[in-house]
Amino acid sequence: MSDNNVYSTPQSQLVDQVAVGDAPLASRWARLGASIIDSIIMMVILLPVMYLTGGFDGVMEGVQPGFVYTLGMGVLGLVVFFVINYRFLIATGQTVGKKVLEIKIVDLNGNVPVFQPQLLIRYAVYMLPGQIPVVGQLFSLVNILFIFGKEKRCVHDILAKTKVVKC
Repeated sequence: MSDNNVYSTPQSQLVDQVAVGDAPLASRWARLGASIIDSIIMMVILLPVMYLTGGFDGVMEGVQPGFVYTLGMGVLGLVVFFVINYRFLIATGQTVGKKVLEIKIVDLNGNVPVFQPQLLIRYAVYMLPGQIPVVGQLFSLVNILFIFGKEKRCVHDILAKTKVVKC
């Protein structure tokens, strides 16, 4: 049989889109665990601030804090998050939670993403919409549910052109 047969089936190297790059994608469980660790760290800092600023005063009566207070706490949360994680994100593409679970954020070529625009877009899309009443929470839910796609990438990953891989 000759390789020069014009009627033969075309041959090509197939590449699995999920496994592009050197490192395998992080599991959904590892990503969830890292997010939980990061959230616990944030809660340890922000809950006392909320208590001291009266954020819980109306909770017992069923009154939600005002929009300005909620937005202010959201901005404070972003500042605290970046104070804790900025150096790690720039150096290795990891937050504290991602370091613990040995996963990291990379761009689509497998490199540590640059802060602006990739990491800034990623975390703005991840954190800011949740501050908008009703619509923001719906968007945040859809954002996270995208992780169940074949590429295991949330909306914030897609918009920032990043993925999360094992270290």
